[in-house]
Amino acid sequence: MTSGVDPQVNCNAIIAAMADAREGGADMLFAPEMALLLDRDRQRAAASIDDEGYPGLVDRIAEAAKDNALWLSFGLPVRVEGGKLANRSLLIDDTGKIVSQYDKLHMFDVDLDSGETWRESNAYRPGDSVSVTQTPVGRLGLTICYDIRFPALFETLGRALCDCIAIPAAFTVPTGTAHWHTLVRARAIEASAFVVATAQVGEHADGRTTYGHSLVVDPWGEVLLDMGGGEAGLGFAEIDVQRIAQARAQVPSLANRRAIPDRPSA
Repeated sequence: MTSGVDPQVNCNAIIAAMADAREGGADMLFAPEMALLLDRDRQRAAASIDDEGYPGLVDRIAEAAKDNALWLSFGLPVRVEGGKLANRSLLIDDTGKIVSQYDKLHMFDVDLDSGETWRESNAYRPGDSVSVTQTPVGRLGLTICYDIRFPALFETLGRALCDCIAIPAAFTVPTGTAHWHTLVRARAIEASAFVVATAQVGEHADGRTTYGHSLVVDPWGEVLLDMGGGEAGLGFAEIDVQRIAQARAQVPSLANRRAIPDRPSA
C-alpha cells in the first residue's frame, strides 16, 4: 500500500483489496504496518484517531472479511491507556471476528545519515506480549517493522513453532535498501518458517517515502514473491506447509538450540 492521511480512503483501499484477493483465490490477505493511517504529523494523526468515526472503520473492515470469507492482518494506530498510542496489528478471521492483536514491541528511535529523525517512543507505547494464532497459513506469529532487528523476538516465535511470521512494515528507503531483504530472509531461516513481509511503498501524503518490496520468503530463505519498489498493488503467493517440515528436518536449528550463558567467560 501507499497509505495516506485519510483513514476513510485507506479503509476503502483495504476493503477493495480484500475483494480482489478473494476473487484471486486467496484464503488470507496481509496489509502493511499503519495501513489504516500513515501520518507523521502527530497532531493531525491524533485528530483522525480520536474522531468518533475511526473505530467504525475497523468494523467495516471486519464486515468485509466476513463478506469475503477471508482472513486479514493489517496495521493501524490506536489510542491506549495513558494517552499514548499503540502501533497495532489486528488479525481478523473469515467470520469477521478479531481473533488476535499485537502491539509493536520495539520503538523506532533513530537518526539516519539521510537527515531523517524518528522518535516513535515520543507518541507510542511499546507492547508487552507476543501473539501466535492458528490461521489458514498455520500458526501465525505477529511482529511489526523495526521488530525485525531483534532476533530474540523471532527466537520466541520459533520456539512457539510458528509456521508463518508476519512482518508488516513501513521501512525508510535508506534502511530498506541496505537491510530489508537480508533481514527478512534471515528471520525466515532462523525460525524455519514462512515470512510474509508486507510493506508500505512510494511517496506518501505526509511527505515520507517508503522502500516497498513486499516479500514472501519460505523457510529455506527462498524469496517466493518480491513486489518491488514501484506502485502499490496486490500480490499472490502459495504457502506449501510441507516446506516447513523439510527445512526443519534438514537443518534442525530449533531442536538443537541451547541456552546461551548470560556472561562470557573470562
